Amino acid sequence: MSWHAWRRLLALTMLLALQACATVAQPDARDPMESFNRTVFGFNEVVDKAVLKPVATGYKAVTPDWMRKGVGNFFNNLQDMWSAVNNGLQGRGQEFSDSVGRVMVNSSIGLLGLIDVASDLNIERHTADFGLTLGRWGVPPGPYVVLPILGPYTLREVAAFAVDTRGMPVYNIGDQDTRTWLPIVDVVDLRAKYLSAGDVLEGAALDPYSFRRDAYFQRQRNIQFDGNPPEVEDPP
Repeated sequence: MSWHAWRRLLALTMLLALQACATVAQPDARDPMESFNRTVFGFNEVVDKAVLKPVATGYKAVTPDWMRKGVGNFFNNLQDMWSAVNNGLQGRGQEFSDSVGRVMVNSSIGLLGLIDVASDLNIERHTADFGLTLGRWGVPPGPYVVLPILGPYTLREVAAFAVDTRGMPVYNIGDQDTRTWLPIVDVVDLRAKYLSAGDVLEGAALDPYSFRRDAYFQRQRNIQFDGNPPEVEDPP
């Protein structure tokens, strides 16, 4: 799907979200569009069970561990390139240096990132996107939004989506077919990594929607505050 198609989808999503706000009597303060989000969450669950999970299961069954590890390393290396830019924008010198070092080592000695030599050399990963950059610049997360297919975001991350799409190398490869298929392989490979975790979550949570929403916010805060978030929650 082209960027213009994604932009139309996002615009439609936000329009429907505004219409859904009034349907929940007492929503979570972080999730004023809960009624709409639950509907999209249900749709995404159907798509996952019907398409993504079976494809990921088949992918895991036919590819050996070493190959899946190489695929994951390759995409991590592409992500590290964009992380380096964002760590630089945040003025985080050590994280920027580590990200640049990882890209240089893994892109050369690591055969374009297929081998994670940088981790063997104890060069840490510091994943960062433009949504995180906005957060460290003081922009509040805003309300929780579940987008069709794309999944959970905050409004801040939705606002950063266009920049991240332009900045991530995986979306900027010259060949159209490669630019189309690489993100799909990335998603399938990532889903395959969490097959077991997804089964555990489905069995453990009485309300999967609330459980995943709370886990999402906790993860985002841990990333923003380097694992030491303040006790007081950010305003929505």
